[in-house]
Amino acid sequence: MNRIFSFHIVSVDGYYQGPEGEFDWPNTDEQFNEFAVAQLREIDTLVFGRRTYEHMAAYWPTAEALEDDPEVAGLMNSYAKIVVSHTLTAAGWHNTEVITDPALLRSRPGTLAVFGSSELTTSLLAARLIDELRVMVHPVVLGAGRPLFHTATRRHPLALAQSRTFSSGNVLLTYRPA
Repeated sequence: MNRIFSFHIVSVDGYYQGPEGEFDWPNTDEQFNEFAVAQLREIDTLVFGRRTYEHMAAYWPTAEALEDDPEVAGLMNSYAKIVVSHTLTAAGWHNTEVITDPALLRSRPGTLAVFGSSELTTSLLAARLIDELRVMVHPVVLGAGRPLFHTATRRHPLALAQSRTFSSGNVLLTYRPA
């Protein structure tokens, strides 16, 4: 059996995007970058919803990404990728497959990681397909924006498995479904 985890970055007040959809506020220092690379090295397959996939595919294969962050870009571009979508029919980013049924994720070997994709994460939680939820809280209050679980329609009890504090003030909270 495989393992599926989801990773999200949020503000202290629970937003993963600012009021205009901006994502320019995360506190990404060297310690965060080391964590990001270590987390990427844990996985076998990246999983995205359509909107997150489109943002990732527009950035990571570019010369800018390869120049600014060659290690992460190399990993992002090399992994198998799955997009769960009912509207996307073809994917142009190397090594990407589009599926419509998220239950098919369980048949994939290894560790799958959902990065971003809050709506997909919420639906995977509801379908009991998430084994671990990682939420990194960044020390900023946005005051408005899009809440991480804005599409949740019911409670999803979670048990805290681990917490980690970074010198930057970022706090990683790792939960498992209760």
